[in-house]
Amino acid sequence: MITELILAVFLMAVGLSVAGAGTHFYQSMFHEPAILRFDGAHFTGMIGHLLMSFFCGPYIMLRLGWGQGSSDGKSLTNVLVGSAVSFGWAFITGLLFIGIYMAVLGR
Repeated sequence: MITELILAVFLMAVGLSVAGAGTHFYQSMFHEPAILRFDGAHFTGMIGHLLMSFFCGPYIMLRLGWGQGSSDGKSLTNVLVGSAVSFGWAFITGLLFIGIYMAVLGR
Protein backbone atom coordinates (compact mmCIF):
# COMPACT_ATOMS: atom_id res chain seq x y z
CA MET A 1 0.00 0.00 0.00
CA ILE A 2 2.82 2.39 0.79
CA THR A 3 4.34 1.67 -2.62
CA GLU A 4 1.22 2.91 -4.39
CA LEU A 5 1.20 6.06 -2.25
CA ILE A 6 4.84 6.76 -3.06
CA LEU A 7 4.13 6.19 -6.76
CA ALA A 8 1.19 8.63 -6.66
CA VAL A 9 3.31 11.28 -4.92
CA PHE A 10 6.09 10.71 -7.48
CA LEU A 11 3.64 11.16 -10.37
CA MET A 12 2.31 14.38 -8.82
CA ALA A 13 5.87 15.65 -8.36
CA VAL A 14 6.72 14.87 -11.98
CA GLY A 15 3.49 16.54 -13.13
CA LEU A 16 4.19 19.70 -11.13
CA SER A 17 7.78 19.77 -12.38
CA VAL A 18 6.68 19.47 -16.01
CA ALA A 19 3.99 22.12 -15.45
CA GLY A 20 6.40 24.54 -13.78
CA ALA A 21 9.09 24.09 -16.41
CA GLY A 22 6.52 24.45 -19.19
CA THR A 23 5.06 27.59 -17.64
CA HIS A 24 8.42 29.33 -17.31
CA PHE A 25 9.45 28.19 -20.80
CA TYR A 26 6.20 29.55 -22.28
CA GLN A 27 6.58 32.89 -20.47
CA SER A 28 10.19 33.31 -21.56
CA MET A 29 9.55 32.36 -25.19
CA PHE A 30 6.36 34.33 -25.84
CA HIS A 31 6.81 37.20 -23.33
CA GLU A 32 3.25 36.99 -22.03
CA PRO A 33 1.87 35.55 -18.81
CA ALA A 34 0.73 31.94 -18.85
CA ILE A 35 -2.94 31.87 -17.92
CA LEU A 36 -5.67 29.30 -18.40
CA ARG A 37 -7.27 30.17 -21.72
CA PHE A 38 -8.40 28.76 -25.02
CA ASP A 39 -8.68 31.87 -27.15
CA GLY A 40 -6.51 32.66 -30.16
CA ALA A 41 -6.30 34.77 -33.27
CA HIS A 42 -6.63 31.64 -35.42
CA PHE A 43 -7.20 27.92 -35.00
CA THR A 44 -3.56 26.97 -34.39
CA GLY A 45 -3.21 29.73 -31.80
CA MET A 46 -6.28 28.39 -30.02
CA ILE A 47 -4.86 24.84 -30.03
CA GLY A 48 -1.52 26.15 -28.73
CA HIS A 49 -3.18 28.00 -25.85
CA LEU A 50 -5.30 24.94 -25.08
CA LEU A 51 -2.22 22.68 -24.95
CA MET A 52 -0.34 25.22 -22.83
CA SER A 53 -3.27 25.41 -20.44
CA PHE A 54 -3.42 21.62 -20.17
CA PHE A 55 0.28 21.06 -19.48
CA CYS A 56 0.91 24.21 -17.43
CA GLY A 57 -2.44 24.22 -15.65
CA PRO A 58 -1.37 22.57 -12.35
CA TYR A 59 1.38 25.11 -11.77
CA ILE A 60 -0.87 28.02 -12.75
CA MET A 61 -3.59 26.77 -10.40
CA LEU A 62 -1.14 26.47 -7.50
CA ARG A 63 0.27 29.94 -8.14
CA LEU A 64 -3.06 31.68 -8.52
CA GLY A 65 -5.34 29.57 -6.38
CA TRP A 66 -8.95 29.55 -7.40
CA GLY A 67 -9.03 33.35 -7.70
CA GLN A 68 -12.18 35.46 -7.78
CA GLY A 69 -10.97 38.20 -10.11
CA SER A 70 -9.06 41.23 -8.88
CA SER A 71 -9.70 40.86 -5.15
CA ASP A 72 -6.52 40.78 -3.08
CA GLY A 73 -7.68 38.24 -0.53
CA LYS A 74 -8.48 34.62 -1.18
CA SER A 75 -10.72 32.55 1.02
CA LEU A 76 -9.44 29.34 2.56
CA THR A 77 -12.10 27.30 0.79
CA ASN A 78 -11.07 28.61 -2.63
CA VAL A 79 -7.40 27.93 -1.95
CA LEU A 80 -8.10 24.37 -0.77
CA VAL A 81 -10.27 23.62 -3.80
CA GLY A 82 -7.63 25.14 -6.09
CA SER A 83 -4.85 23.06 -4.56
CA ALA A 84 -6.91 19.85 -4.69
CA VAL A 85 -7.69 20.44 -8.37
CA SER A 86 -4.06 21.32 -9.02
CA PHE A 87 -2.62 18.17 -7.42
CA GLY A 88 -5.19 15.96 -9.17
CA TRP A 89 -4.37 17.65 -12.45
CA ALA A 90 -0.64 17.24 -11.75
CA PHE A 91 -1.20 13.51 -11.22
CA ILE A 92 -2.79 13.23 -14.68
CA THR A 93 -0.03 15.32 -16.27
CA GLY A 94 2.68 13.27 -14.53
CA LEU A 95 1.01 10.02 -15.53
CA LEU A 96 0.87 11.18 -19.15
CA PHE A 97 4.50 12.35 -19.14
CA ILE A 98 5.85 9.18 -17.47
CA GLY A 99 3.72 7.02 -19.78
CA ILE A 100 5.16 8.72 -22.86
CA TYR A 101 8.67 8.47 -21.38
CA MET A 102 8.29 4.74 -20.76
CA ALA A 103 6.76 4.17 -24.21
CA VAL A 104 9.68 5.92 -25.89
CA LEU A 105 12.22 3.92 -23.87
CA GLY A 106 10.35 0.69 -24.62
CA ARG A 107 10.28 -0.61 -21.05
